[in-house]
Amino acid sequence: MLHKQEVTATSRHYVDRLFDPDPQKVLQGVIDMKNAVIGNNKQKANLIVLGAVPRLLYLLQQSSSSLELRTECAVVLGSLAMGTENNIKSLVDCHIIPALLQGLLCPDLIFIEACLRCLRTVFISPVTPVQLLYTDPTVIPHLMSLLSRSQRTQEYITQIFSHCCKTPEHQTVLFNHGAIQNIAPLLISPSYKVRMQALKCFSVLAYENTQVSMTLVNVLVDGELLSQVFVRMMQRDQPIEMQLTAAKCLTYMCRAGAIRTDDSCIVLKTLPCLVRMCSKEHLLEERVEGAETLAYLMEPDVELQRIASTTDHLVAMLADYFKYPSSVSAITDIKRLDHDLKHAHELRQAAFKLYASLGSNDEDIRKKITETENMMDRIVSGLSESSIKVRLAAVRCLHSLSRSVQQLRTSFHDHAVWKPLMKLLQNAPDEVLVMASSTLCNLLLEFSPSKEPILESGVIELLCSLTQSDSPALRVNGIWALMNMAFQADQKVKVEIVRCLGTEQLFRLLSDPDTNVLMKTLGLLRNLLSTRPHIDQIMSSHGKQIMQAVTLILEAEHSIEVKEQTLCILANIADGNTAKELIMTNDDMLQKIKYYMGHSNVKLQLAATFCISNLIWNEEDGSQERQDKLREMGFVDILHKLTQASDPNLSDRAKTAMQQYLA
Repeated sequence: MLHKQEVTATSRHYVDRLFDPDPQKVLQGVIDMKNAVIGNNKQKANLIVLGAVPRLLYLLQQSSSSLELRTECAVVLGSLAMGTENNIKSLVDCHIIPALLQGLLCPDLIFIEACLRCLRTVFISPVTPVQLLYTDPTVIPHLMSLLSRSQRTQEYITQIFSHCCKTPEHQTVLFNHGAIQNIAPLLISPSYKVRMQALKCFSVLAYENTQVSMTLVNVLVDGELLSQVFVRMMQRDQPIEMQLTAAKCLTYMCRAGAIRTDDSCIVLKTLPCLVRMCSKEHLLEERVEGAETLAYLMEPDVELQRIASTTDHLVAMLADYFKYPSSVSAITDIKRLDHDLKHAHELRQAAFKLYASLGSNDEDIRKKITETENMMDRIVSGLSESSIKVRLAAVRCLHSLSRSVQQLRTSFHDHAVWKPLMKLLQNAPDEVLVMASSTLCNLLLEFSPSKEPILESGVIELLCSLTQSDSPALRVNGIWALMNMAFQADQKVKVEIVRCLGTEQLFRLLSDPDTNVLMKTLGLLRNLLSTRPHIDQIMSSHGKQIMQAVTLILEAEHSIEVKEQTLCILANIADGNTAKELIMTNDDMLQKIKYYMGHSNVKLQLAATFCISNLIWNEEDGSQERQDKLREMGFVDILHKLTQASDPNLSDRAKTAMQQYLA
C-alpha cells in the first residue's frame, strides 16, 4: 500500500502536468487524471486540495485550448463532481457553474454534452444553490434551444430543470420560456431516460401550480392528450418509477383544479395505482412516495377518501408500515436492510399522513382506522418519536381522528391520548404546535371524557401563552381551546381563565387583525358570560372594559358574523340580574341596539331583539321601570313593526317580547 506522502506525491504529479508548456502533454495529463479519479474519492479529494480545479477551468475556458482538451477537462470536472458533497462545494466555490454555462455557447455537440453532464451532476447535489441557474436571464432560453440537439442534451437538461425548479417563481420562469411545448414531445422519446426526466419535469412544474396544470390539460403529444399519455405511463407493465411519477403528475393537476376529482383518470387509474404502491412487495421509497402522494390526492375530497378506504384493504395494508422490516431472515441484501432500518421512520410518517387524510371526513373510516391493530398505541408512541416529521404526522393523524365524537368518547379516553399530547405542546416547533393545539381544542369539547384530566394538568397557562404567539394560527387555537373549555364550565374554571388570560390580553385579542382570532375571542366571552351568577360576577369586576369592547366592535367595520356574536354577548349580559343595569344606564348602547333592530340583516335584528327581550322580562326585579324607559325610547313601536316581519323567527321573537308588555 502507498503511504500518504506517496499518494499526495502522485496526485501532485498529475496537477503539475497541467502546467506543462507542451499542449500535447497537458492533454495526456488530463486523460491520465481522468483515469486515475474514476471511482476513487480519495484521489478526487487530493486533486481538489492541490488546486487542480482552477487550472482545469482555466484550460476549459481558453479559446487557444484544443476542443479535445476542453472536452476532457469537462469530463474530469464531471468526475470530481461525482465525489462527496465537499467536492461539489469546492467546485461551486471555484465558479464552475458560470464557466460550464459559458461552454454551452460553443457549437461542438460533444463538448456541449460534456459540459451539460457535469452541470447536471453539480445541480442534482443538495449543496448547490439552484438559484445559480437563474442568475443570468439568457441561460434558460439557451438551454431550451439545446433540447433538440441530441438525446443526451434532452436527458441532462430536463434533469437540471426538474432539480432546479423549487419555487413558484422558478415554475413561472420555465413556463414563460416554453418549458411545456419544448418538453412535451420528449414524453414519447425512444430513450427511457429522456421520457423519465421529462415526466419528472412535469411533476415539479405542475405541483401546486394552477397556470401550469390548466395548460397541461390541453397539451397534445402526437395527437394524444397529455393526461392519456400519463395514464399509459401508469400501466403495470411500466417501471415503478415511471408509474409513480405519472401518478404524481395527474395528482398535482387534479389538486390544482385542472382535472375533476371524479374524472375516470383519477378514480380508475391514478388512485388505484397509488394504492398499489403501498403494498409490501415495493421498495421502502416507493411505499413512502405512494402513500404520501395518495394522502395529498384525496386530502380535500371525501368521495376519494371513501373509494381509497375500500380499495385493496388499504387501511390494513398501512398497518404493515409499522412492522418494518417484517422478517429479517427473508431479507438477503444486508446493505438494503441497513438502509431500510435507517429509513423505517419515513414509512411511519407516510402511514400517519395517509391515515390522517383518509379519516379527515368520514366517521366509518375513522372507526376502521382506530380498530386497526394497536393503532392508538402506535399514534401515542409516534407522538414521542425522535424524528420531528414522524411526530408531526402522528399528531396530524390524531387531529383527524379527534374530529369524531365517538372516538373522543372511546379510544381517545382509553389510551389517555391527552398525556403525550400535552407533553408535545411543551417545546415543539410551530408546525407541530399548530396541529397539537388543534387536536387539544377537540379534546376539550364538553362531551370529551379527557376534558377533566386535561384541566387538572395546568393546561390553562399553556393555552393563554399560545394566545400571545406571533402566529395567527396558534393564537386562534389557544383562544379556541379556551372557548371550548369555558363552555358550560363551572365558575372556578371561568374565573381561572379570566385570571390567567388577564383582561388586557383579552381586549388585545378583541382588536386582533385576524378575524378568526376575534371570532373565537367573542365566542370565549359568550361562554364565560353564561348562567346568571357567572354573568353578574364577571361583569361586576370587568363590566366597564367589556362594555367598552362591545361598543368598539359594534362601531367599527366588521363582518355580520362578528357583529352578531357581539350582540349575542350583549344579550347574555342583559340576562344577568345586576349586569343588565350596565346596559340600561348606557343610552348610547341602547341606541345601538335600536339601530340593529332595524338593520337590513335578519341575524342582527334577531340578536338585537333578543337583548331587548331579556331586558324587559316580566318575572325579574325592576322589569316595570325598564319597560317604561324602553317604551319612551320607542322600542315598543319597533317591536310592533317586527311582529309583521317576513322572517318567522324574527316575528315570533318580537311577539314574545310584546307579550311581556301585555302581561
